[in-house]
Amino acid sequence: MKFVKQLTDAEVVTLQHCMLNHENSSCRIRAHSVLLSARGYKINQIADIYDVVRNTVSKWLDTWESEGIIFIYDNPKSGRPNKLTEEEQQKIMMAIKEEPRSVKRIVGIVYDEFDKEVSIDTIKRLLKRGGQVWKRVRTSIKMLRNKEEFIKSEHELLELQTQHKAGVINLEYFDESGFCLTPVIPYAWQPKGETIEISASRSKRLNVLGFLNTECNLTPFIIDGAVNSEIVISCFDVFCESITKPTWVVIDNARIHTSAIFKEKRLGWEAKGLYLYYLPTYSPELNLIENLWRFIKYQWMPFSAYLNFENLRNSLADILKNVGTKYTITFT
Repeated sequence: MKFVKQLTDAEVVTLQHCMLNHENSSCRIRAHSVLLSARGYKINQIADIYDVVRNTVSKWLDTWESEGIIFIYDNPKSGRPNKLTEEEQQKIMMAIKEEPRSVKRIVGIVYDEFDKEVSIDTIKRLLKRGGQVWKRVRTSIKMLRNKEEFIKSEHELLELQTQHKAGVINLEYFDESGFCLTPVIPYAWQPKGETIEISASRSKRLNVLGFLNTECNLTPFIIDGAVNSEIVISCFDVFCESITKPTWVVIDNARIHTSAIFKEKRLGWEAKGLYLYYLPTYSPELNLIENLWRFIKYQWMPFSAYLNFENLRNSLADILKNVGTKYTITFT
């Protein structure tokens, strides 16, 4: 038979106080078990009272004999014990890759496969610890492009950028973008229970054509209505008159950039020191001016711009005028 040694009066008082008052049920159980053993209760009897196996009670009594009153109390913990094992957490991370849109579905998987109930917030915390963030899903055309051509173009552009920084050439990025009264404002800080609403109305389109370099120097052209090859040629003609050294212009393969009348102008521009660098297809991220359009639409354009077409025009003109000073982008 195994019983604890005779308790001192001080130990009895401490154990009784812990058994009656401690906020942790595990501490109360261990204190009572030691008191029961001291009163002659056998290990099996104590195990039956608390519905645990015999070895658990035996270990409690052995630890009491070796550690004394310290054994009763839990060691400090960093937080609430995890409901999910490491293996279960890994399965959840795999499941979210298969269906990244629904946390509720993951809660159902945990219940069906692990027989555990967890909250949506628990799953969200697990996903954040695993490096997941909730953000907009974007469409991509990467799978359509030729990977070898893309890598080759990256290297060629890096060489041109090196020459640009050394002052040997100018490197400009050209593109067009359109703006209208349909707002592109996906997120904003808003008071709880309220929603910022901006009227969306159909309007004609303001098209902006621009030449941008890595120093954030912009040469813009605002066009009312459609843009065709003739308009693009006119912008290039104007820009060509301002260059002072050999200038390479990065451009995509849009139809208005590859039309017969556009290509006919190429030799004349080259004679003035302007050379075209055509990007491989489906490679918009290599054209740095794409970043400018995103900044204007998603960050710089004020809410008031969408009240009417005049506001849109004035706001856009102000932004384009102050790119590089009030509005800047850092290219790495």
